[in-house]
Amino acid sequence: MSHDPTVNAGDIARLAGVGRAAVSNWRRRHDDFPRPVGGTTNQPLFSLRQVEAWLRRYGKSYQVSLGDRVWQRLRAAGDLRLGELVAEAGVLLTTGSSALDPEPAGLVSELAERHDPLTAYEFLCERYLEAHSRQLSITREETAELMVRLVGAGGGEDGGGDGGAAGGGTVLDPACGVGTLLLAAKAGRVLGQELSDTSARVTAARLRLRGVAAEIVAGDSMRHDGFAGVRADAVVCDPPFNERAWGYEELTGDPRWEYGLPPRGEPELAWVQHCLAHVRPGGRVAVLMPPAAASRKAGRRIRANLLRAGALRAVVALPGSDLWLLRRPAAGERPPSDVLILDATDDLAVVEPAWRAYLDDRSDQTVRIIDLLADEVDMTPARHQRRDDLGRAFTEARDRFLSATAAPPDLKVLEQPLDQPFTTIGDLIKEGLVTVLQAPARMATGAGEVAVLTADDLAQGMAPTGRTSGRQGLVQVQPGDVVASYSSVRVLAEGGCVLGPHLTLYRVDLRRLDPDFLAGFLRAAGGRVTTGSSRFDVRRTRLPRLSLAEQGAYGEAFRQLAVLEDALRETSALGQTLIRLGLDGLADGHLHPQS
Repeated sequence: MSHDPTVNAGDIARLAGVGRAAVSNWRRRHDDFPRPVGGTTNQPLFSLRQVEAWLRRYGKSYQVSLGDRVWQRLRAAGDLRLGELVAEAGVLLTTGSSALDPEPAGLVSELAERHDPLTAYEFLCERYLEAHSRQLSITREETAELMVRLVGAGGGEDGGGDGGAAGGGTVLDPACGVGTLLLAAKAGRVLGQELSDTSARVTAARLRLRGVAAEIVAGDSMRHDGFAGVRADAVVCDPPFNERAWGYEELTGDPRWEYGLPPRGEPELAWVQHCLAHVRPGGRVAVLMPPAAASRKAGRRIRANLLRAGALRAVVALPGSDLWLLRRPAAGERPPSDVLILDATDDLAVVEPAWRAYLDDRSDQTVRIIDLLADEVDMTPARHQRRDDLGRAFTEARDRFLSATAAPPDLKVLEQPLDQPFTTIGDLIKEGLVTVLQAPARMATGAGEVAVLTADDLAQGMAPTGRTSGRQGLVQVQPGDVVASYSSVRVLAEGGCVLGPHLTLYRVDLRRLDPDFLAGFLRAAGGRVTTGSSRFDVRRTRLPRLSLAEQGAYGEAFRQLAVLEDALRETSALGQTLIRLGLDGLADGHLHPQS
């Protein structure tokens, strides 16, 4: 392995506490900026040592954490071997030995000792996933957690009926990738198969570091089933979409095709039947599907057979994909007469209550199977939206749109700007008026007893949606704290949670500094305000030296602008919903122009 690690522009920005634009400016304006030593024209790589020397020469502050040094040592071998090395790091942390060279192995071990093995490995995995985001398909975390809860593998309720994997059951993911779905499962036994040997090894390490009893195998699930004959309590799967070379010719007579031979161009229907073949009678399956799979003509016969047998129980539209929920029929069991068809693209929170209502035979969002079979077996959720709900939804959206207004502050226009004494945030920090805190470098936000404020929560102004386990280093949020992400700044009215990843907290001395005043000047400084990813040096942000009362007047104006921004965001979303409902209602005759 080379001993001269490399960094890309994003890495340099992270180390120097600036934005990528600043790095681009340095390259343009300084002839002595290090030349690329590898990579491509669009993604050049630079020598870390040369970059460090250049930053020192120009007096630019930077900090290379132990985690960054470990990462750069692994990257020095080149991106083609990066996944293999991350997998070997997992082997080292789970078994104590691996094929890593002594230097990177020692750094990985030091990182694990400084934090803990799980935190160290998740840090490396996060960087690996960032570096290969275009090559690796990762299930959204909230979608993964929803799927495992719906099949009863989420560690809480088993989804409202029999057939789950709660408690000591077995859950299988036959296309497990880097383990996103299996990490969300709380089952007694975890099984996974993945085509990529590297991804399979990464998944195995991530699960073992969590103390999960897991068996992960590498191989093609379709052609070389690693769990032939195994019947799990639940199966979850996010299979590859539109994979034409899935084995149609070799698998024509495969016994898994109980509901019909999947057409060559419908590999997703092969995955559905593969999942059903691996779940016990009464067990559940949650599989992500491309939206077109609900209506394509080629798959009509298999969809019809799944419905007739009572295997397909729900089709739920999610952002970017559909979620199919299935249950393997038990011998002699009477199939249901209807299927749940639901559009949850705007709100994932509606899925679980609707699923429980369906299982309890009290849902009003179902479609009769006989009606689907008499038509094109088109289960596209948008097509089956309840028409008696459309008018009510249009009226509610219209009322919310009209009420979602906010007034801008009444600001006096001056002919000349005020001549005021200024200070900087750096000076306020030195004087003890502001304390800057950040979340641990790596913290899991998928499960636990502690509420976590995430970057998405901050951007949308929502209550905390993340969860984590209590441990040292967590930053407790207090009322009046100013919290910033790369794109948002808010003053929090309530505490009761901890700071999430990629957020920076500014805690002010309320006796001398108004938090809305500080937040307003942070927002005015630019959209990127965190110390780790900003194109600005936040500590140099200027703000006037004013009395607390004068700060309060500024703070109120800034607060009104923040309220206005939230109102505009809400009206934009409501406006899109209103337009869609209006078009649908006018087109199908449920809505009519006022005379």
